[in-house]
Amino acid sequence: MSPTQINHVAIVVEDLPTALHFWQDALGLSLQRTEDNPGEAVRIAFLPLGESEIELLEPTTPESGIAKYLAKRGPGMHHVCLQVDDIEAAMQRLRDHQIELINESPRIREDGTRYAFVHPRSAGGVMVELYELPAKA
Repeated sequence: MSPTQINHVAIVVEDLPTALHFWQDALGLSLQRTEDNPGEAVRIAFLPLGESEIELLEPTTPESGIAKYLAKRGPGMHHVCLQVDDIEAAMQRLRDHQIELINESPRIREDGTRYAFVHPRSAGGVMVELYELPAKA
């Protein structure tokens, strides 16, 4: 199952209001919403751009994966998210090609979106997220 589009590009930031000064105020992107994801210990700002989004990720605890990433690498590009129609099939295709996945099975967001990450070691140093959006009613 091949990706259908770039869903979002995620950027780790130290402080959302400071980051929004650039992305929203200076560049003129609209802030669609912010959301806390307690499972990932991150606050996310969503800025639509065409059919995709820029996501700004701010850690909410010093123990979170995003906080550790920020401490080790500093702010900047975190991952690119590719939308797929069937995440299970996409993950199996990657396994068939000996690609290392971070998640053995998809995680599920509150809105029903299923997601999983590909390890950067298998993607030329780029963290890749796969996204399967919930079926529309």
